[in-house]
Amino acid sequence: MSAGHRLHLPGDTPVHRLPPQCKLAATLAFAVAVVATPRERFWAFGVYALLLAGVALAARVPAAFLLRRMTIEVPFVLFAVAIPIIGMGERVEVLGVPLSVEGLWASWNILAKATLGVAASILLAATTEPRMLLYGAERLRLPQLMVQIAMFMLRYLDVILDEMRRMRIARESRGFVARDLRQAPVLAKSLGALFIRAYERGERVHIAMLSRGYTGRMPVIDELPASGRQWAAAASVPVLAAVTAVLAWTLP
Repeated sequence: MSAGHRLHLPGDTPVHRLPPQCKLAATLAFAVAVVATPRERFWAFGVYALLLAGVALAARVPAAFLLRRMTIEVPFVLFAVAIPIIGMGERVEVLGVPLSVEGLWASWNILAKATLGVAASILLAATTEPRMLLYGAERLRLPQLMVQIAMFMLRYLDVILDEMRRMRIARESRGFVARDLRQAPVLAKSLGALFIRAYERGERVHIAMLSRGYTGRMPVIDELPASGRQWAAAASVPVLAAVTAVLAWTLP
């Protein structure tokens, strides 16, 4: 499960100690408030950024840690940058380049809301172990089947990656080097073999689970109770975000 631990930052802070279902619900509510905010209210997005900065400070998540993991947003940034260039309608010159006014607004809207959403998700992952996130999702009454699929995906991701690594070493030990498209058939066959191995492994795991009494529901090891005080602490950020969103719509 090392793939998940690369996002998790161990610690013993008030944010780390909150039950995962509280943090999941708070992150979702915060994202809804951000998305519901009019794109013209620049000050509101500044408030959201300050709220996230406060959470990061309370959780002792370094800014460098957060920024490194936000590189996942690069495709959205590239898409957003292209919108003003290819957009239609009224245009305005910026540094000598004619850009679409509506495209600039759309670009800002995507960048601001996506950045805040990604930052909130990274803070959630940094302060909550992957398996605890899944337990929290179960506590929030997400469908059992979806939670179990995600749980097994997380558990066996490293197994599949290790299988890929062994297959790559086996290819290279036989002199294979992927230089151009002529080697694509070999890689396609390797992918097919990996799929078959993963499928067969899944069948063996399922049979082993059935032989141990599996009935379609995983046993509950930790109830993960949440007190009213913990729910109130987790709700503080999304409540402030909701108030900000309402003010953004009502203030002139």
